[in-house]
Amino acid sequence: MVTQILFKLEKSAELLENMSTKAEMIVLKKISKKQNNKLKSSVKNFLEFFVISPVSMDPFGIIKKFEHLVKLEKERFMYFVKQVAPSVNSEEQANLMMGLSGAMSLYQVAKIVRHYVELIKKTKSINLAMVLQMQLPLIELIGKALLRGTEALSNGWPVGDTIGPFIAADITGDAKVVDADDETVIARKKYKNKDLIIIKAKGPGGRTGNPGKIVENICNKEKIAKIITIDAALKLEGEKTGSVAEGVGVAIGGIGTDKSYVEDVAVRKKLPLDSIIIKMGEEDAITPMKKAIYDSLPKVMNAFNETIARTKEKGKIIVVGVGNTSGVGNDRKTIEKTKKIINDNIKKMKKLEKKKRGALTLFSEWS
Repeated sequence: MVTQILFKLEKSAELLENMSTKAEMIVLKKISKKQNNKLKSSVKNFLEFFVISPVSMDPFGIIKKFEHLVKLEKERFMYFVKQVAPSVNSEEQANLMMGLSGAMSLYQVAKIVRHYVELIKKTKSINLAMVLQMQLPLIELIGKALLRGTEALSNGWPVGDTIGPFIAADITGDAKVVDADDETVIARKKYKNKDLIIIKAKGPGGRTGNPGKIVENICNKEKIAKIITIDAALKLEGEKTGSVAEGVGVAIGGIGTDKSYVEDVAVRKKLPLDSIIIKMGEEDAITPMKKAIYDSLPKVMNAFNETIARTKEKGKIIVVGVGNTSGVGNDRKTIEKTKKIINDNIKKMKKLEKKKRGALTLFSEWS
């Protein structure tokens, strides 16, 4: 029985390793059309990069610790990208950072599966073999999503998680956009007799920004009536992709540092926290944006308008478009190009569904 199960496990391990190699090649091609052994070795070595979680036995100060580590991680990624691709512009470098992150995640998944396959061979443990076998469908699904996500982020294509910044850019319209920091932008405009302060990650390069501290700084300096966050959220199986829901609280995912800053200042100043989420599967968040997600824009705007209408408090309203801004500019003019990319990718996805290609099919092969 162990031998029979191992046959399947070995095939899955090889599949994931092939996907990891393909993801690595996607990043290499974006760095340079001419690859040499030194470049390949540098990228391969960087895929082993890791971040050690801080001590959390005493939770006091844990947010500052995580924030510090995240900052160091970003700096290391940027340093590496500037070393291997010094000639590309800052937006393409941001896309490369995101592509590297996807390739790194897939590399780790392949390594872990290989680890357990070799451990099962070593111990002949039927229990361990069955546990891994039961999880393989989900693991392979994650692997396929990470491969397509690596390609999308490396090329600067909008993904499912881009819907928050996309809506923020659409709301911004023709308003003036200014840099809040290296990764975040702010726009101010009048909307339905309300003063809006719109915050999103700086685009069109792949970034997630630093909305937490920006929101905190604004709340400490100006009279704020409400904070609204718009973000992608994980749906349950059976729920429709692109369905929209409203609630209270801070809709910011990730490690939790940004969310903590917004919650702290909201509690201190007793500010209402409204959130609008667009539901999607875990794989939808990192792969090219689907039509169902793209079509959720009118529903989100209806919910947003209702939230604005309910605001009776005096002051400005902060609107945060949360998520990866890959392929999305900072205002309505720039997102016209984004809409074209999304529509082109939607057409390609329809063709893919008809052809029913294998797990390793990439967008670049669809033309």
